[in-house]
Amino acid sequence: MLQARSLPDTPHHVLAFDSGIGGLGIVRALRAQAPATRVDYLADTAVFPYGEQEDHFLVNRIVALIGEAIARHHPQVVIVACNTASTLALSALRAAYPTTPFVGCVPPIRWAARQTRTGVIGLLATRATIRRPYLTELHAQYAPGCTLLAHAAPLLAGYAEQLFRGEAVPDPLIEQEIRGLFDKPASTQLDAIGLGCTHYTFVLDRLRALTPPDIAWLDPADAVARHACTMLQTLPASARVQAALDHAWFTALPENPAALTAQLPPFGYDKIEIWPPPAPLGALG
Repeated sequence: MLQARSLPDTPHHVLAFDSGIGGLGIVRALRAQAPATRVDYLADTAVFPYGEQEDHFLVNRIVALIGEAIARHHPQVVIVACNTASTLALSALRAAYPTTPFVGCVPPIRWAARQTRTGVIGLLATRATIRRPYLTELHAQYAPGCTLLAHAAPLLAGYAEQLFRGEAVPDPLIEQEIRGLFDKPASTQLDAIGLGCTHYTFVLDRLRALTPPDIAWLDPADAVARHACTMLQTLPASARVQAALDHAWFTALPENPAALTAQLPPFGYDKIEIWPPPAPLGALG
């Protein structure tokens, strides 16, 4: 594996965006690789889960929300820490805000193709990511010699949110969500499965426990953080980085907020804040 690019002494400012808690896995990886970086987090919990929403609605909403965050807080880099949002809206974001560097999350098809020994790879993702033409293009470009078993797990992101809050999710519910990867003729040769939704970071231990031990589960969180660090290395230090704890904004109060808040400190946050916050003095002027 590539060595993480570390930025230990350079203060930068990053915004990570997701539909819920999924992007916190990338935040954790980024803090390990760039500990001096301020990382604000924006979760669009008002319309979670993104994978079940209509495309046109999501594009407009994502572009507007991130645009408001850019105008208010001027992050140097924006991580779109959501596969559905990245495959759907990344081009629109770059067109709308051309001076802001964006880092997206894409299904790890190339990584799976390099990892497999049998030539049969899998992808576990949301319905929105599975049906997107972008996935077909990734397969054709990076894994043309591989059989790709792509499966949509519409409830798994919600189960990941429950597990993150410390709630119980019975094994049969998770098994039902992943069964489609293992009921096809080629499934017996499946040996590398990519996570196509950042939420699945928080159910990964359960996925490994419920599937054959010779399957490699591929979580791209570290790779996304490395890409962000590469971008940050080209940028000057940010004058906006402060000693105070970073912000974790949510567009609606998430389910069981007390339990969720209790899990946030290891990721660098001490409380939930509702978006939009009061505008910083002069930020919108």
